[in-house]
Amino acid sequence: MASTRLPSTQGLQAFEAVARLRSVNVAAEELSVTPSAVSHRIRQLETQLELKLFTGNDFGLSADGVAYLARVREAIAALQQVPGREPASQVRRLRVAVTPTFSRQMLLPRLAEFRDAYPTIELMLQVTMPVRNFTAEDADIELRFGTGPFHDREFCQLLADDVSPVCSPAYLERHGPFEQHFSTDAEVARVQMLRTPLESWRIWFKACGIGLPEPAVGHQFNDLGLALDAAAEDFGVVLMHLRLGRAWLDNGRLVRLSPHSAPSPNAYFLCWRPGTMERWECATFVEWLRQALREPG
Repeated sequence: MASTRLPSTQGLQAFEAVARLRSVNVAAEELSVTPSAVSHRIRQLETQLELKLFTGNDFGLSADGVAYLARVREAIAALQQVPGREPASQVRRLRVAVTPTFSRQMLLPRLAEFRDAYPTIELMLQVTMPVRNFTAEDADIELRFGTGPFHDREFCQLLADDVSPVCSPAYLERHGPFEQHFSTDAEVARVQMLRTPLESWRIWFKACGIGLPEPAVGHQFNDLGLALDAAAEDFGVVLMHLRLGRAWLDNGRLVRLSPHSAPSPNAYFLCWRPGTMERWECATFVEWLRQALREPG
C-alpha cells in the first residue's frame, strides 16, 4: 500500500521540471542542483507513490505520470496564487478534436462536470472524422480510433469496447425469430449486414464460430453512430460497440440479436504532440476524461 506521507516539494518540483523539459540536466540547471540530485528525487517520489512516472530514456510520461502531473501542476498553481493577487487572466483555452459519436455519447453527457470542476479552462471542441491515420493539425489534444501505436504522437488508451450485432425491433420482427440466437451461418446469412471501414464483421464471426466471409456488399457508413441510426431505421444489422451505443439499447431503438460479444481490436485514444502535457490545462483534461470514463454513467 502506498505511503500516506506527503511527497516532498523537492521531489514534486523535480518531477514537474523533468516532465516539462524532458531532460534531467536542463531540469537540474533550472532547479540549481546536480543532475544526480534530480534523478534521486524522482526515484524517491516513484518509490513513495509506488508508480512508474516515466516510460523510458526520452522521459516520456507513463499513463500514471500523465495523471499525476496534472495533479502536481494544479497544486503548484494553487500554491503560487497569493490571496488578493489574482492573475489578470486565468482563462486557459484548450482545443480538443473529437469524433462525432464519441462526443455525443461519451463526452457531452459528462462535460458539465468538467466545466464545474475547472471553470478557468475554456474548451474549443472540433469534430473530426474517425478514420485511421487522420491528424487534426490544429488541436492540442485529439481523439483517434484504431489499434495504435501512433508514432507521430504521444498517446494513452481511453476506451476499449466489445462488439455485438443489433437491429431495430421492427427488423427483428420481419426477419426473425432467430431460434439459435443468431449463432449459425444460416441465421446470419438471412440478414442485411451493414458495413463500416471502422470495424470488421470477421472479429465477431471468429469469436462466435461463424464461417461466413466478411460482407463485400451492402450499405456502408464511415461513422459508428450513423451506422447505428441506419440500423434503427430498419436498414439491417450492425455490429455495435456496446458501451458507445448503449443509448440506442436503453431507448429501445435497437435490440441485441446475440448474447455473445467479442472484444474489438480498435479502441479510442487521446493523442498529443510531445510537450503538450507541459500545459496544466492539457494534462488536467486528459486525466479528468480518463477518470470520468472509468466511472459508471
